[in-house]
Amino acid sequence: MFYVSKVMTTAPEEYKTPLQKKVYKTLAELKIYFERVDTDEAITMEDCVLINERLDMDMVKTLFLCNKKKTLFYLFITTDQKPFDTRKFCEALGISRVSFAPRELFEDILGTKIGAATVYSVLDDWDKTIQIVFDEEVTAMEFYGCSDGTTTGYMKVKTEDILHKILPYSKHKYKIVSI
Repeated sequence: MFYVSKVMTTAPEEYKTPLQKKVYKTLAELKIYFERVDTDEAITMEDCVLINERLDMDMVKTLFLCNKKKTLFYLFITTDQKPFDTRKFCEALGISRVSFAPRELFEDILGTKIGAATVYSVLDDWDKTIQIVFDEEVTAMEFYGCSDGTTTGYMKVKTEDILHKILPYSKHKYKIVSI
């Protein structure tokens, strides 16, 4: 059975990655309330079903994409149930073809491993390498569920805190698209 801890409202006692430490430091600094759980390693959206139930929300799906030359990077955040349509994504942004970024760039740019893509990666992206793109359905949700920068820590915060506190703090602008 997939392990999901009880809900906690405090940071972990020990951090597994530098990004995870930065996430909780930033949440404290910005006075953002969160609920979190520790889990077995979750990689797929199917792994997130029990996490969603425990935190009473729906986890977002965060995709790390790039152009063919691997010079432009996109963090696309959509609902957990919506399949990714490359053509519609590119049309919505007025760009040419994108694909999933290669594994080696995932850790280097996002500061986390496959399965833990998170909007919090902007906290390490001070040169604005990553372009943040939200599916409009995500921005309409009251709560935002995502990884804390690990594949064993997941949290729930208010979506408005992501949009109006975390992203401005990181000095990242974002686009909202309808796909």
